[in-house]
Amino acid sequence: MLRLESLTKRYRTGDLALSEISLAIPAGQVVGLIGPSGAGKSTLIRCVNRLVEPTSGRIWLDDLELTRLGRRGLRHARRRMGMIFQEYALVERLTVMENLLSGRLGYVSFWSSLIRRFPPADIENAFRLLDRVGLMEHADKRADALSGGQRQRVGIARALAQEPEILLVDEPTASLDPKTSRQIMRLLREVCAERGLAAIVNIHDVLLAREFMMRIVGLRAGAIVYDGGPDGLTPAVLTEIYGEEDWAASSDLSDTGPSPRPGVPDTDELVGAL
Repeated sequence: MLRLESLTKRYRTGDLALSEISLAIPAGQVVGLIGPSGAGKSTLIRCVNRLVEPTSGRIWLDDLELTRLGRRGLRHARRRMGMIFQEYALVERLTVMENLLSGRLGYVSFWSSLIRRFPPADIENAFRLLDRVGLMEHADKRADALSGGQRQRVGIARALAQEPEILLVDEPTASLDPKTSRQIMRLLREVCAERGLAAIVNIHDVLLAREFMMRIVGLRAGAIVYDGGPDGLTPAVLTEIYGEEDWAASSDLSDTGPSPRPGVPDTDELVGAL
């Protein structure tokens, strides 16, 4: 179980990104984070694995308090948390298989990682994961030759290669067309169910959240304003989360504006998440 207790993040500028967030997410539950741009969704996800350092509060993964860990302890704890990025964070010049195996970097020695030498069991598992996400025939293809949907599938397989207990997913469909978005969300739900994984999914499309999320947490100005089932997203609740809009008459309940596209994580950030 993941537990957040009074999680707060204030930046040096004084901006308050998260305010006293408390959540408990049991194993197997897939939670969607929704809210307008700047509500704190990405910050919350990145505070969990401490790519962003919280200002105060506590984060627990089962009995392990993540917020008290030093660098070495955090490196080991991040094995238990698979991160899936909006911009895929693949190494373009490497093959699909090489990118997937980077999910095992936290389990091999520095020298083995440097020359990309992995145990046979890791390689066998990587082929199983490629088959599961429908990319077996693309194993030797360079990442820069893939479509957006294929790249996101590699990102999912890479996260699963860590054998995590929870997936942290930051806007997985922001760059995808509607059909591919549904396929990716369906795949995430299926792999979480198969492996008993919890997941926190920052998602800007409310229609997708309603269809594929088991639980919805709505953020506004860094605070939780809704926590419940998808069926509870009434026009009144959506107004509380996003602001005034004729939600009852609208067939499109996605965010009121496009979400900013953060830059591709740098190498240190990517390796830190593994």
